[in-house]
Amino acid sequence: MTILLVLIYLAFIGLGLPDSLLGAAWPQLRIDIGAPLSGAGMVSMIVTAGTIVSSLVSARVIRRFGTGKVTAVSTALTAAALLGYAFAPAYWWLCIMAIPLGLGAGAVDAALNNFVALHYKAHHMSWLHCFWGLGATAGPILLSVFLVRPQGWRTGIRSIGLLQLALVVVLTVSLPLWRKVTEKNEIGSDATSEAVSNREALRLRGLPAALLTFFCYCGAELGCGLWASSFLVASRGVAPAQAAGWVSLYYAGITAGRFFSGFAMHRLTCPAMIRLGGLTSLAGCVMLVLPLPTVFSAVALVLIGLGCAPVYPCMIHETPARFGEANSQTAMGLQMATAYCGSTLMPPLLGLLAQLVSVTVFPWFLMVLFGLMLVASEVAARLTQPHAS
Repeated sequence: MTILLVLIYLAFIGLGLPDSLLGAAWPQLRIDIGAPLSGAGMVSMIVTAGTIVSSLVSARVIRRFGTGKVTAVSTALTAAALLGYAFAPAYWWLCIMAIPLGLGAGAVDAALNNFVALHYKAHHMSWLHCFWGLGATAGPILLSVFLVRPQGWRTGIRSIGLLQLALVVVLTVSLPLWRKVTEKNEIGSDATSEAVSNREALRLRGLPAALLTFFCYCGAELGCGLWASSFLVASRGVAPAQAAGWVSLYYAGITAGRFFSGFAMHRLTCPAMIRLGGLTSLAGCVMLVLPLPTVFSAVALVLIGLGCAPVYPCMIHETPARFGEANSQTAMGLQMATAYCGSTLMPPLLGLLAQLVSVTVFPWFLMVLFGLMLVASEVAARLTQPHAS
C-alpha cells in the first residue's frame, strides 16, 4: 500500500537522524556536562551493544507483537533516549540513555528491513537506505542551526527527539495498515510457519557466508569513512580541510549510488548488483594504491562509495528468497547483529594497524575486506540458489 510505504520511508529517515547526532554535538556537549574527550566512544559502544542484543531477539519479539507495533515502540524508545540526552545533567546520564537508543535502533532496523524484503520490490530497499542517508545527513544540519546558541545542542537534540515522537504518533495510528499488508501477503506463503531459533538459523545453508558478507562490508564501509581523511593527509599530502571535503564525496557516492541503484534493479538481479558493487569498490581501492596524481584519490573515494551503495540493500532484500520467509526474520536479526559487530571491530583494527605499521595499509585493508565480501557473497548465492529457485 502506498500510504504505508510512505510511512516506511519516513521511518528510515527517522532511523538515520540519531546516528550522527552524538558526534556532531560532542565538542560542545562534553564541555557543558564535563565529559572526557574519549567519552563518546563509550556511549557509542553502549548503543552498539544495545543494537546487537535487540537484533538477536528481534525475530521472537516481532513474531509475537508484529512489525508495526515493534517499529512504533522502538521509535518511541529512540525518541525517549534523545529527549533524555537533551536533559542530561552529567556524563553517566548519557550512558544510561544510550541503552534505550541502542535497543530501539536495532529492533526497528531489523523489523523494517525484513518487512520491506518480504513485501516490496528490491528497488524500494535501495531507495529506503538512500533515505536513511538523508536522515543521517540531516541530523547534523538541523543540530548546527541550534549550536550557535549557548547550550544550543540541548534544544537541537530535543527538537529532533520531538520529531521522532511525532513519527511515533503517526506509526501508532497506522498500525491497521501494517496488519492489512502482512495478512494479505501471508496468504499462500510460508511466513506463518514456526520461526527457527538463532542457533538453528546458523545451520541454514549459506547463512554463515551471508553473515561474513555483512561483517566485511560494514567493517569496510565504516573503516573507509573513519580513516580516509587520515590516509589522504599522511600519505597523499592533502590539506586536512580538503581531505575532509573529499571524504564527503565518499558518502555522497553511497547516497547517490543507492538512489540510482534503485533504477538499475529493474534490470539487474541483486546478486549481480552486489558483484558489480564489490568490483567497483575494489577498483577504487586499486586507484588509491597506484602512484596516480593526488586528485585521483578523490575519484577513488567516489568509486568506493558508489560500489558500496547496492551491497547492503541487496543483501538484505535477498534474505527471504535465500533462507525462506519463515526464517527470514531470524536470519535478518543475525545479519544485523553481525553487521554491527563488523562496524564496531574493523575500524579500530584498521586504526591499530595504521599506528603499528603505517597509514598506507588503509587501501590494502579495504581491499582484503571487499575481497572477502565478494567471495562470501558468491558462496552464499551458490549455496542458496536451489532454495531461491
